[in-house]
Amino acid sequence: MGAANEKGTVDVQMTKVSSNEDHTNADLDAGAKYLMEHSEHADYTEQEAQRVLRKIDWILMPVMTLATTIGAADKIVISNAAAYGMKEGLNLVGNQYSWIGSIFYFGYLIMELPANMILLKLPVGKAFFISYLAWNIVLMCMGAANNFAQMGALRFLLGMGEAFLSPTCAVIIAMFYKKSEQPFRTAICFSGFSSLITGILSYAVGHASTKIDNWRLLFIVFGCLTILVTTCIFFVIPDSPMTCSWLNERQRYIAIDRTMENRTGIQNRKLKQYQFMEAIKDWKTWIIGVFALCNNISNGALVTFAAQIVTGLGYSPLNTTLLGMPTGLFMTGSSCIIALPSYFYPKKYRTISAFIICLVPLICCILMMKLNEKTGLLISYYFFYFYWGPYVCMISLSFANTAGQSKKTVVNAVNFTSYCISNIIAPQFFIASQAPSYPTGYNAILGFTSGSLLCIAIYGVGCILENKRRDKEYGSAEANVDPDLDALDLTDKEKERWFRYVW
Repeated sequence: MGAANEKGTVDVQMTKVSSNEDHTNADLDAGAKYLMEHSEHADYTEQEAQRVLRKIDWILMPVMTLATTIGAADKIVISNAAAYGMKEGLNLVGNQYSWIGSIFYFGYLIMELPANMILLKLPVGKAFFISYLAWNIVLMCMGAANNFAQMGALRFLLGMGEAFLSPTCAVIIAMFYKKSEQPFRTAICFSGFSSLITGILSYAVGHASTKIDNWRLLFIVFGCLTILVTTCIFFVIPDSPMTCSWLNERQRYIAIDRTMENRTGIQNRKLKQYQFMEAIKDWKTWIIGVFALCNNISNGALVTFAAQIVTGLGYSPLNTTLLGMPTGLFMTGSSCIIALPSYFYPKKYRTISAFIICLVPLICCILMMKLNEKTGLLISYYFFYFYWGPYVCMISLSFANTAGQSKKTVVNAVNFTSYCISNIIAPQFFIASQAPSYPTGYNAILGFTSGSLLCIAIYGVGCILENKRRDKEYGSAEANVDPDLDALDLTDKEKERWFRYVW
C-alpha cells in the first residue's frame, strides 16, 4: 500500500480506512456484512447461481416492469384523454393543455431529491409501496377534475408520487444484477409496453357508452388496474437482497455474492458528505445530466402530444389510440438493440451503440418536418421512438460506473432532475397555434438530440481515457483488488486502483 500512498490523498484515506477496525465496521457494505455472517454458504456451484438468477428474473422483473409500464402509461393516457374530449371537458384554452403536461414534472422535480434521500435512509421496498399507493389514489381522482386548476393540482401530486418509481427500479437492478446483466434488465424494466396497454384500454373505453365522459372513465379504469400492481409491489419488491422474503438464506447469500464483482456496493444507509461533494465534482455526473436533459425533450413532446401528432396526420381519435400501440415496440426494440453488445463485450461499446441508435430520431425529426406523404410520416413517427434506447443505456451506465451509496444518490438525483426539467420545457415548444406541423417543437427536438449525441461521445471517450490512465498508473485492475477495501462503502474514485469504467 505504501507505493499507492505516494499517489495522493485518495489512497491515504484508504489506508486509514483499512487500519481502523471501528471505522471499517461502520463503512462495511451491508451486502459484504451479510456474506461475512453467513459464510457457511460460500461453497456453491455455478448451476446454483444460475437457478437463483432465474428465480430473481421470474419473480422480480415482471412486477418491476409492470410497475414502470403503468407509471409510463399514465403519462401517455393524458394524450388519449385529450383526444376523447378532456380539453373541452375542462374548458382548457390557449396553452393550458401544454401546462397540464408540464406541471406533472414540477411535482416530480420538487420530490426528486427527497425521494432519493428517503430511498437511501429507509427500506426501499416499503417506501416504493407507499409512494405507489399514493400515486394510485391521485390517478383515480383525476377522473373527477372539473377545471384546469384541479387537474393541474392533481398532476402536480401525481408527479410527486412517481418521483420514487425510476430511482427505485434503478436501485433494485443495481442490487440484484451484475453489470453485464443490467443493460437488458434495465431495457425490459423501462420498456415501452405502456403504449400497448394505453392503446387497448383507450380503444375499449372509446367504445364505452356510459353516463361518465370517456376521458374521465379512462383515468378511473387505469386507477383500478394500478390497484392490482400496487398489491403486487407490496408482496414482491424487497428492501434488499438481504431481506428478500422469496429467497431463502442460501439463495440470498448467492444473490449477494454473485454481484460483488460490480464493486459498487449493495446498501449502506450512512450519509457521507464527502461522497456528495465527489459526485458534484465528477464530470461524468454532469455529462449524464446534460444528456438526460437533451434526450428527454423528445420524451416530453411525444408523451404530451403523441395523439395530437397522429390525429394531425388525418386519423380519427379511435384509430389514433390503435396507431399509438406500436410505439412501445420501437422503444423497447431500441433499448434491446443497444443492450445486445453487453452480452459479448460486458465492459465495452455501449456508448457506440447508443450513439448509432441516437442518430435514428435525429433523422426522423428531419423527415417529420420535410415529408408530406401520410405513410412516410407515420413510419418516421414510429422510428422517432428510438430516442428511448440511448436514455435507458446511459442511465444504466451511470449506475454501473458509480460506487458509493451517497454518491449514487446524488448522481441519481441529478439524472432524474434533468429528466424532469426536460419534460417541463418540452411541451412548451409545441405551440397550439402551430398545430399540426409544430415547426418550433421539431426544431427544438433536432437541436437537443444533437446535444445528446455530443454527450454520448464525450462520456464514452472520457471513460476510455480514464481507464487508460488508471491502467498506466496502477497496472491491471484485477491485480490490484483489495478485498477488504472493496467490501467497504467507497466510491469509484477511492477504488480507482481496481475500478474500471464501462463504456
